[in-house]
Amino acid sequence: MAGFDKVVSSYEEAMAGLEDDMTVIAGGFGLCGIPENLIREIQRKGTKGLTVVSNNCGVDDFGLGILLPDRQIKKIIASYVGENAEFERQMMNGELEVELTPQGTLAEKMRAGGAGIPAFFTATGYGTPVAEGKEAREFDGRHYILEPAIKGDFALVKAWKADRYGNLVFRKTARNFNPMAATAGKITVVEVEEIVEPGELDPDHIHTPGIYVNRLILGTFEKRIEQRTVRCDSE
Repeated sequence: MAGFDKVVSSYEEAMAGLEDDMTVIAGGFGLCGIPENLIREIQRKGTKGLTVVSNNCGVDDFGLGILLPDRQIKKIIASYVGENAEFERQMMNGELEVELTPQGTLAEKMRAGGAGIPAFFTATGYGTPVAEGKEAREFDGRHYILEPAIKGDFALVKAWKADRYGNLVFRKTARNFNPMAATAGKITVVEVEEIVEPGELDPDHIHTPGIYVNRLILGTFEKRIEQRTVRCDSE
């Protein structure tokens, strides 16, 4: 049973083997459900030349955004720039290679990579700059473009709860891109809020099975909100 235990005791151990010029897939949406401490460990290690695949690039001082000031990210494949002024500045000045990808397409590229599907056809993006340089075909009178799947050297995931075997449960909207990201890494590292013993999780409640997880670490999280909107009291 001990051989199936995925738990590691430090973030240094969790991110062991990450090297310059690797591809890193990160779960999260905005700042919701991001593997914030694993990202911070990349910053600490000083790893550079990374290709990062994620829905966006955090904000200037949190999430993936903390990797931008020291040019640790060479290229990012994302769906939007978000609230990150440094991301926007580097992109507009040609200092950062950016591949903007429709959100559903990005999720499917991760899922396909994890499923062993090399590419797929989608109608999304046909006739737009997204389709430039990509094969196009017609099926049943509708045009589609061919999108390659994505795999990463590392996949970084944030889950709510796990057992020691790496079976994962996500909580509400923090699930977002995390299940797809978890399947698409050669090494998948997951940080969680709670670790329980095998058998304590209801099998029907498991979102990602532990076969996809290589390393698991218990963390504490800031869970910062990207934008908070509140209602003004009427006078």
